[in-house]
Amino acid sequence: MNMKDFSKLIKTRLTFLVVFSASISFLIGSKVNGHIDWLNWVKLIVGGFLVTAAANSFNEIIEKDLDKLMKRTMDRPIPSGKMNTGQALVLGLGMGMAGTYLLGSLNLLTGLLSVFSILLYAFAYTPLKRKSPVAVFVGAIPGALPPLIGYVAAHERIDEIALILFAIQFVWQFPHFWAIAWVLDDDYKLAGFRLLPTGNRNAGSAVITFIFTLILLPVSLLPTIYGYGGYYVGGVSLVCSLIFLYQAFGLLRAQSIETARKLMFGSFMYLPVVQLMFLFDFIGKVK
Repeated sequence: MNMKDFSKLIKTRLTFLVVFSASISFLIGSKVNGHIDWLNWVKLIVGGFLVTAAANSFNEIIEKDLDKLMKRTMDRPIPSGKMNTGQALVLGLGMGMAGTYLLGSLNLLTGLLSVFSILLYAFAYTPLKRKSPVAVFVGAIPGALPPLIGYVAAHERIDEIALILFAIQFVWQFPHFWAIAWVLDDDYKLAGFRLLPTGNRNAGSAVITFIFTLILLPVSLLPTIYGYGGYYVGGVSLVCSLIFLYQAFGLLRAQSIETARKLMFGSFMYLPVVQLMFLFDFIGKVK
């Protein structure tokens, strides 16, 4: 096994996105406290990376036979034979324990949330993917926990700001994931995954995706509505949400892979911009 195989096992790009989200929320929580503990920030990043990598490793162990059936996953280390399940399990357990220890050293709630995230992602969301589109709703919970974990790592309790950070990422995941599922639906069906809202690329799936993108608009304005952010984050969130909504309308109108791909790339841009703007605006307000 080389580093390229290890990177595929832990899904490095996805893991970095998760850690980025948590680190931004940590800084927001730190500003609530009035100071930033940079050593704890590093612990969060390393611990969050290890916990996410562990969850992804367990996911690939469980889905090893299904990964062989899909073009985009057949070259992963386990289905391609470059790594066996025992090696992956040892790596996953090692990273999971080390990451949980680091996050738990910040405070107990952070450690407990990280364990809950691993269990829900690997052992609830993963097996549900073949059974029902409800899997996306279950998966959205651990998918939205990183900003909550990051905030709690700094502030040690779940308050309104923590819930707002969770809500934005929770709702964002539906158009994000359904756009991906639309693009990859043919490949997903080779493994029996039913991830689009209706199970197929059709008007129903496009309408539901549009509705959740519409719901995201007021949710993204919650920082301003509740006074934790000013007009800057409100304005940027509104513009980003309208662009995102326009892309979702494009999918609704054309119902094509091309428009789904545009929505998918739009989702990659949306979340970090809104989260960073919340951080910068929040820092300005608490000075």
